[in-house]
Amino acid sequence: MVLYGAPGCYLCDVAKGVLERQQPLLGFDLQLVDITGDAELEARHREQIPVVYVAGRKAFKYRVEPLELARRVVAASQSSAS
Repeated sequence: MVLYGAPGCYLCDVAKGVLERQQPLLGFDLQLVDITGDAELEARHREQIPVVYVAGRKAFKYRVEPLELARRVVAASQSSAS
């Protein structure tokens, strides 16, 4: 799981908190990516941060819904197990 965000972004902090609370329950790895100063990442994500990818696919922008997160993590783990 990857969270793209930037320092000083309130919604990024909220999303990070949701992900960190769900991480021990759902057992996923979390990578935090600061888009600041990376022109490509800024162009791709700045207007939508925080952006969360699950299994390489954009799953959330702005807010992370815990129930939907659980559904997506379970689905990703089932598809990778096949």
